[in-house]
Amino acid sequence: MSTPKSTIALGLEGSANKLGIGLIRHTPGQPAEVLSNIRHTFVSPPGEGFLPKDVALHHRSWIVPLIKRALSESGTKVADIDCICYTKGPGMGAPLQSVAVAARALSLLWKKPLVGVNHCVGHIEMGREITGADNPVVLYVSGGNTQVIAYAAQRYRIFGEALDIAVGNCLDRFARTLQISNDPAPGYNIEQMAKLGKNLLDLPYTVKGMDCSFSGILASVDQLANQLLTGKPKPLMNVEGTEVVTREDLCFTLQETVFSMLVEITERAMAHVGSSQVLIVGGVGCNERLQEMMGLMARDRGGSVYATDERFCIDNGIMIAHAGLLAHKQGFETTLEESTCTQRFRTDEVLVNWRD
Repeated sequence: MSTPKSTIALGLEGSANKLGIGLIRHTPGQPAEVLSNIRHTFVSPPGEGFLPKDVALHHRSWIVPLIKRALSESGTKVADIDCICYTKGPGMGAPLQSVAVAARALSLLWKKPLVGVNHCVGHIEMGREITGADNPVVLYVSGGNTQVIAYAAQRYRIFGEALDIAVGNCLDRFARTLQISNDPAPGYNIEQMAKLGKNLLDLPYTVKGMDCSFSGILASVDQLANQLLTGKPKPLMNVEGTEVVTREDLCFTLQETVFSMLVEITERAMAHVGSSQVLIVGGVGCNERLQEMMGLMARDRGGSVYATDERFCIDNGIMIAHAGLLAHKQGFETTLEESTCTQRFRTDEVLVNWRD
């Protein structure tokens, strides 16, 4: 009896400030095997965001060393690789282009097929693989995306989303306002500060049906931060007027408000589709307070929450390799002429024909 044939994919992710390289092996009847999952992050100074041109330069500088390291650490030879998967979108234009060029070059050099992958679908499929979640409602929360998703008829259907900026972008931009370090990530540092906060202030709560809006909340908390930092027109006090508000209190207030909104729309989606499972993916999905709040809601409904750690929830190459290999095994391939990238690539545009 012949042994089931394994397939291996190389995944290249570079849609934002993180460059990820992953190697994954699929063997029929067995869980996916992570052979290598490495990442290098472009970190800007406190109080600053990152410019696409600077991130693109970072990716171009690091992609060859990281690929060599991934092959070396995993003991994988070029001949073992069945396809090269790269992030087609969505994301920042210049960084996406840098990674797409590298993917095309490797495809031509190694004579391997290319597979363009939707970044959002990569997050979902990696989350499902790692956690074992069967058919969950997915909350996808990151610096560039905020979506509540459920699977139906070979598509990941978007039930709700941010109407303006993503929740991760809201947190990141507030970190700039408070001059919080971007190392290892602004959202992570806000989370640690929020653990020390105790005074909850009033902020706008903007849920519109199944959608959310975060720009007004950011503008409001920025005003509070300005009052806190300058003391004008008067010192910023808590709601009772008994304590001076701290930077930690503002981080706590922002987190509690935006996460409550996300829990509300996720619960509504669960009720609509009749699901008892929630899968949280994306960089903001690492936040322990978000996981805790979602867990409280899910338990009240007799359900459960699934989430991954920072190896898989933060942008990485292994999720691109995994989703790309799923598509490749169904016969999908991206021709050289079509191996472009796009900043706008919605989750529900992808035919998910590897699921029933």
